[in-house]
Order: sequence, then C-alpha cells, then structure tokens
Amino acid sequence: MEDNKIRVMIVDDHAVVRSGLSAFLSVTPDLELVAEAENGEQAVVRARILKPDVILMDLIMPVMDGVTAIQAIKKENSTIQIIALTSFQEDELVHNALKAGAVGYLMKNVSARELTAAIKAAKIGKMTLSPEAAQSLVRVAQHVAEVDTLTDREKDVLKQMVNGLNNAEIAEKLSISLSTVKFHISNILMKLEVDNRVAAVTLAIHKKLV
Repeated sequence: MEDNKIRVMIVDDHAVVRSGLSAFLSVTPDLELVAEAENGEQAVVRARILKPDVILMDLIMPVMDGVTAIQAIKKENSTIQIIALTSFQEDELVHNALKAGAVGYLMKNVSARELTAAIKAAKIGKMTLSPEAAQSLVRVAQHVAEVDTLTDREKDVLKQMVNGLNNAEIAEKLSISLSTVKFHISNILMKLEVDNRVAAVTLAIHKKLV
C-alpha cells in the first residue's frame, strides 16, 4: 500500500507550522511526508530531486516567496500539484498564486478533513479554493470586466488622473473640452463603482488599470 500513498512536501518558513502539518500527515492514511522546506528556493531544489505528488506551499517567505517558487516548480515539472496554504487572502495574492499554477488556495485555519480532501483532489488535478479565495476570484473577475468596459479615451483620462492632473489640465493635455473631461470622469467612476476621483486613482494604481 505504501506505493499508493500521495507523496507530500511541506513548504513554510515557520517551524511550528511545518511540525503541525508533519504530525497531520503522519496520522493520515494515504498521505506520506517526503520533504520539508523553509523557503521557496529550498522548495524548488527539493521538488526537483524528490518529485512529490503534492506540495503545500506558504506564500509569504524569505529568500524566495511562494508565488515565485510555484512558477519555477511548475515550469520544471508540470505534473507536481501545488496548494497555496497561507494566512493571507489579498485578491492579488490569490490571483497571482493561481496564475503561477497553484491547483488550490486554502487558509491555514482549514480543518484536517478539508486539507486531506484538497490534497487528494490536487493529486488528480482538481482545484480546491477556500471560500475567501473564491470570493477574491469573483472580485478580480468583476474588476477585469469593469476595466474592459472602459473606452480608450476613458483610459486616457484615468491615466492623467493617476498622473495627478486636474480637469483643466487633462482637457489641455488631451485636447478635449472641460465638459468632455467631466463626462468621461463621471463614466469612469460609475464603471469602477467608486464615489470619487481619489478612489478611482487608488483603484487604478492598485489594480494596474493603466
């Protein structure tokens, strides 16, 4: 039966987390701990040598972060499945981890039963997302859709707003009337679902809209 066990590697910079996950794996049938790593760089090297089936990957680590490590490991061996296991749920982090090739995104407060199910699902390439990660993906998709609805001229106006220009300066820069600038800004605020230009600029910078 040993041969049928799912071979798992733990990557986390906190020894206490690795210890807890190691204990969990040791008492879970069908799962076997084959390696531990305390940063992304170690993870890439050990994944190359040991070729685990599934990796539980923390994202915020010194030396090399988890997203970079996921990308590197998947580039070398696309059959290794990686679950992001983290305390962070920022939209950008969720998006980047999945874009890098993670097959799952779970919070560290996940139950043993849920983690076992996620590892087994990952082994056959099925995705598992925490509710927080799923909501995050929905938000990212909504924002992408909103940005896609901005016209080229609205994007031009938004870019000048980000550059700190006022309405009169934007009108002069883009050779359009002041009333046209106000019309475009009104549309931008509506499409981005924000109340004022400061919020629009903040969103534009954070989401790299322009």
